[in-house]
Amino acid sequence: MRWLEDTRSRRKVHLMARVHDVGAASGFGPLETTDDREPFHHEWEARVFAINSTLLRSKLYTLDEFRDAIERMSPEAYRNSSYYERWLHAIETLLVQKGVIDGV
Repeated sequence: MRWLEDTRSRRKVHLMARVHDVGAASGFGPLETTDDREPFHHEWEARVFAINSTLLRSKLYTLDEFRDAIERMSPEAYRNSSYYERWLHAIETLLVQKGVIDGV
């Protein structure tokens, strides 16, 4: 459990951890590692990377907004998604929020 001091009231406020914040948590089983030399396992992952890079450079959203969109995923969706599936979810979420596309 983490606490933060509210600067206005000088009270301590409990911070809720998001699903991605698993520091010191246990019960997730062994960490699977591979000797990956390639940055992408599938072609679509490279495309998601390129789309995100382009949208960040165009300043449609910031890296902080992108990270926050990933961190706001439901715990179930976060745990069941691969790394680049989380990226795609964040891109879709931000494009909807910014009014670039209709809801997906």
